[in-house]
Amino acid sequence: MTTNTKQIIQTQGAPAAIGTYSQAVKVGNTVYMSGQIGLDPETMQMVESIEAQIHRVFQNLKAVAEAAGGSLTDVVKLNIFLTDLSHFVLVNTIMAEYFSQPYPARAAVGVASLPRGALVEADAVMVV
Repeated sequence: MTTNTKQIIQTQGAPAAIGTYSQAVKVGNTVYMSGQIGLDPETMQMVESIEAQIHRVFQNLKAVAEAAGGSLTDVVKLNIFLTDLSHFVLVNTIMAEYFSQPYPARAAVGVASLPRGALVEADAVMVV
């Protein structure tokens, strides 16, 4: 029986954790990425529009994926949380700029609120 040890993934290319969590944890060849919101990693400030926040979320996930030795093409599961489900079509449009077929499995969930007043958050599971 092999023992998988946890490797903590950290990159300056994504916002520093604003709570008691790691940007990602790698166990074996699976990487569990924490939720990303539209924070600019340099300023730690929220980007303004819903469109900018969606782009920033995927850019942040991309940075964490790369720090873990993978890319967004290695993502097998994506969870998206929206404070307004009317933005779902925009999420699909922008997501197509970062992911190509075959797409990862995905859930999209409407929520009452997100940290720091974010309009969108996404987390992911990646296999490298």
